[in-house]
Amino acid sequence: MPRAVGRGLPHAADLGVLRAADLKLLAALRDCGRDPRVAAAARALSWSGEHGALWLAAGLAGAALDRERRADWLRGTALTAAAHLASMGVKRIVRRPRPGHVEPLVRTAGRHSFPSSHAASAVAAAVAYGALRPAGARLVPPLAAAMCVSRMVVGVHYPSDVAAGAALGAVAARAGATWTGARTDG
Repeated sequence: MPRAVGRGLPHAADLGVLRAADLKLLAALRDCGRDPRVAAAARALSWSGEHGALWLAAGLAGAALDRERRADWLRGTALTAAAHLASMGVKRIVRRPRPGHVEPLVRTAGRHSFPSSHAASAVAAAVAYGALRPAGARLVPPLAAAMCVSRMVVGVHYPSDVAAGAALGAVAARAGATWTGARTDG
């Protein structure tokens, strides 16, 4: 656990430990991509999650199929898009380079990695859509988790990028829960 010093900032040695853990976990997950089946699945997830496409399409499908809650599905889709856009804004401010020490398995839309926009939109969708549909509560979270892991398997994000993106997505979807009329507390 990092120690707080000064104004609540972690001690430099603690940051070194966290950075080492980030690198070690990324290396382990990227090594999983040596299996061609794992690599193919990770590439497919990464491709489908580009710009939040999978999650936006799922929200629009929910709106088309669930007429009673169409407005809630559309609001959940908007929250998912907002989480993705917010992550892109944070990326432009932080400007952390993607991992350069591993060979990526996919091309990326941008050079910056913090936070993971794939993770932000995936977790926002898991929270927003899971609250709207019991079936979504069972299906979307494991798919969102797989999406998050895939970004490390393909070698384009550090674990801390994915954790930050997931947190951003969860906060965005929970903050909008009142607007969607859905409960996100389980």
